[in-house]
Amino acid sequence: MSTDVTVDPATSAPGPERTPSGPDGQRGTWALSWHGVRTVAVLDLRQRVRSTRWIVALAVWFVVVGAITWLTWVAAHRAFGMAGGSSTADLQSTAPIGAAAGPTIFGLIVFFVLFLGLLVSPTLSATSINGDRAAGTLATLQVTLLTPAEIAVGKLLAAWAAALAFLATSVPFLVLALAAGGTPVLSVVVCLLVLSILLAVVCAIGLGFSALTARPSGSAVLTYLSVASLTVLSPIVFGLTFPAISSNDEVRVWSVPADFNWEAGVAPQCEWTTQTQQQWHTERTWWLLAINPFVIVADAAPEARGDAATYSFDPLGGIRTAVREARTGPSGEVDYCSGNYPGVDGWEESPSSPVAQREPDRSVVWPWGLAANLLLGGAGLAIAVRRLTIPQHTLPRGTRVA
Repeated sequence: MSTDVTVDPATSAPGPERTPSGPDGQRGTWALSWHGVRTVAVLDLRQRVRSTRWIVALAVWFVVVGAITWLTWVAAHRAFGMAGGSSTADLQSTAPIGAAAGPTIFGLIVFFVLFLGLLVSPTLSATSINGDRAAGTLATLQVTLLTPAEIAVGKLLAAWAAALAFLATSVPFLVLALAAGGTPVLSVVVCLLVLSILLAVVCAIGLGFSALTARPSGSAVLTYLSVASLTVLSPIVFGLTFPAISSNDEVRVWSVPADFNWEAGVAPQCEWTTQTQQQWHTERTWWLLAINPFVIVADAAPEARGDAATYSFDPLGGIRTAVREARTGPSGEVDYCSGNYPGVDGWEESPSSPVAQREPDRSVVWPWGLAANLLLGGAGLAIAVRRLTIPQHTLPRGTRVA
């Protein structure tokens, strides 16, 4: 006598329990668990570690950053040493050459590390989804209990961890630049934090294009174009907008009287006239610069300290000042009177021009730019999750499912 027994595969098959989120007991598309994210991230990282190209890339990165650090160190010290020994005598008497060169070295190395990071990061995520789809391994993940969000976030976490490994190899050189003097210790912490967030944004953008396009080469190109738009195209567009934001405005112009006797040996009393001059209202387009990753890092970094802030060339501080002046816009007054002329007594002791120049906007710019970059990265992650949702009704021609 035989008895038919019906076995429910869903209850008999071993495996992690599902977390019900609806009537069908299925987990939602955006459901996340640390176990699922960690599983995908570990799988991706193991594939990277097994490759010898990973070790070679890290070694090349370390050598290149080290060489640039050494060249920057030598060039900066020689430049400031020559300036101190010739025309800038105050440099040697007031600030040591090392302290004056410190902000220069630190700023250039930070920019170079960011530049290399923006070059490497797209290769870490721009082929993670379509590459697995072409290899036939993506479908294996999609039919498991992993949700699309866990797959996407796990791959993003793996790509970000790989990018942070490159950034970690640059830390000794940033500390070495900090040892040159003139740069606050907080600058290293702030710059590393902002660099880490920007690298995560680039990885998220590459992940989105990887899910959106069928070929890895296409997603890599689109990711590089996005990075180039943020870094190179944004200042170009800012410059091209000058004709559109210029206008002829009435401004107050301060100048030396035409009948002033320069042989009197005293400072002149400036006079003003109202003239119509062309003004560029950059307060309307400053945001084009704020989204630039280099501007974000420069504006977020603390200012140089001590005499180095006066005598050194600080790339971070120069960009910070330029962007904040662009945010301020034109002052409405032009000063052609103040200055220092040989043989004129009292020119330096008392201001020769009563022009009240508009102070630049001191408020920070980097939160706006970083928020815009995070929105782009969030959009890339959302696209990846949406494209990983199954079933897919339509697939690009030639796409391999399994």
